[in-house]
Amino acid sequence: MLKKTILGLTTAALLMTGATANAAEYKIDKEGQHAFVQFRIKHLGYSWLYGSFKDFDGAFTFDEADPSKDKVNVVINTASVDTNHAERDKHLRSAHFLNTGKFPQATYVSTGVVKEGEGLTVNGNLTLNGVTKPVKLSAKLMGEGKDPWGGYRAGFEAAGKIALKDFNVETDLGPASQDVDLIISLEGVRQ
Repeated sequence: MLKKTILGLTTAALLMTGATANAAEYKIDKEGQHAFVQFRIKHLGYSWLYGSFKDFDGAFTFDEADPSKDKVNVVINTASVDTNHAERDKHLRSAHFLNTGKFPQATYVSTGVVKEGEGLTVNGNLTLNGVTKPVKLSAKLMGEGKDPWGGYRAGFEAAGKIALKDFNVETDLGPASQDVDLIISLEGVRQ
């Protein structure tokens, strides 16, 4: 009986290991500047204001055959916000907006990935300004393959939307400026 139990546990462990072996781990290539976390928000309803976070890091797993095994984990240093305007960036770092002194990091941790048509839906939790809320991203694989330096890469593009009020961020830019579009491009190097 003990032999059967050990044999059964060993077989189950091997099957589980084989099932997860296809989910390759990737480190986001921020050093080569092949990753971007960008956003846009309407300015008074008249035009778009674009910005990005220059300092972030993270990793993801990718299994094309079974996206339910995929995971994403990103940490953003909120003080790295850059809208190409120093005074505006200083205002965005203040307690009125991102409150970077109290909350120096934002995080996104996926809770599930689902294949939908040619794309992927990434469900996850965004923590920003001390508040954690679910945020859904629509993503697509841009490509994958060997790089010239002997590594293997995969790249994705994702988009989503957040409501500032959900994260206790108030804006004085009018009612048309309450939602932020997220535009994310990530290239990762397989580990």
